[in-house]
Amino acid sequence: MVSAAGPEVRSFAPVWREDARVLVLGSMPGVASLSAAQYYAHPRNAFWTIMGEFFGAGPALPYPARLERLLDARIALWDVIASCRRPGSLDSAIAPESVVANDLPGLIAACPALEYIFFNGSTAADAFRRHFGARLATAGDRPTLKLQRLPSTSPAHAGRNLADKLAAWTILRQAAERDATLQAAVGAA
Repeated sequence: MVSAAGPEVRSFAPVWREDARVLVLGSMPGVASLSAAQYYAHPRNAFWTIMGEFFGAGPALPYPARLERLLDARIALWDVIASCRRPGSLDSAIAPESVVANDLPGLIAACPALEYIFFNGSTAADAFRRHFGARLATAGDRPTLKLQRLPSTSPAHAGRNLADKLAAWTILRQAAERDATLQAAVGAA
């Protein structure tokens, strides 16, 4: 479907396992990602470079191996937006009235160990807040989810260089490593 607001674009299926503790949410894949059918496929997007530094899931690895490294670190990936109309790749070009959100309540319910949601940029955080508000931060008897907006890894977000983005994203590594440390301590007991 093409309209004055651009063609309709659809996000990918989530990448997850039931034991995920961390969920990284983007807004909507850009043209390069949609063409490659891969999350964060633009060669100048810093996401895989950062994941390489933290978890060995760098861009030199084949895409399926990168996803496996994240899953092994108990990190899930998805987008807040399931579909929208947007010409090009910029989040600012998304037609707000066209946005349909993904089933984040379903994914969160399917991941009982989930503790952290990190937003890859302000558009993802804003879309989450607009479509779900605070109701997903608490889910029944589970602990409150920790929500954190991180600087976008997109090359369009030129306000920060790679070193700055890497430093800001360290909180994600700490969340994942905290879990690995706890698992090692329990296994040694």
